Amino acid sequence: MPVTVVDAADQHRYEAHGDEDQLLGFVDYRRDGEVITFTHTEVLPAAEGNGIGSTLARTVLDRARADGLGVVPQCPFIKRWIDRHPDYADLVVDG
Repeated sequence: MPVTVVDAADQHRYEAHGDEDQLLGFVDYRRDGEVITFTHTEVLPAAEGNGIGSTLARTVLDRARADGLGVVPQCPFIKRWIDRHPDYADLVVDG
């Protein structure tokens, strides 16, 4: 399933879209200066089991790194994902 992740900045979330721009899931965030706090991740029931959550996590963390942002993983899913992928641990800052 092809997935595109976009920053829906007006809603303070990154969204994963599939075919025909169908919403598959999202990660809510708060941005404060050079820190981004990920507060909630949700994959819609119809898209579960397709790796959408992992695609979202990897994409939002890669974008944070590219933008030079520190990350506060308030969302339990993002925190667990970072714990399983320690090459992203350097992004985490105290929040």
